[in-house]
Amino acid sequence: MPAAERPVYLQLRDRIAEAILDGRYGEGDMLPSVRAFAAEQGANPLTVAKAYQLFQEEGLVTVRRGVGMFVADGAATRLREQERRAFLSEEWPRIRGVIQRLRIDPAELFERA
Repeated sequence: MPAAERPVYLQLRDRIAEAILDGRYGEGDMLPSVRAFAAEQGANPLTVAKAYQLFQEEGLVTVRRGVGMFVADGAATRLREQERRAFLSEEWPRIRGVIQRLRIDPAELFERA
């Protein structure tokens, strides 16, 4: 499903996951508060809370009551594996099909990178 068609809470989850994978939030780092992230993204705080809840359910963040949410140990590694599996099973088959239909030489893709 194209990113623009995904529910907003999943788009927000993807942005947070990307920040963790890129190292903008490291293990033990505090995530922005729900309100701060909502304001930054122009989103409803309840929608942000739903995105954060996904991370909590997946064990990728820890919650310190009254303090905030923190990136759990090993979160980047687990996220990278999840994202890799999703890419290979969901996105790659579609991309591979486009490459084949357009008869693009894979070497040409690396030349342009």
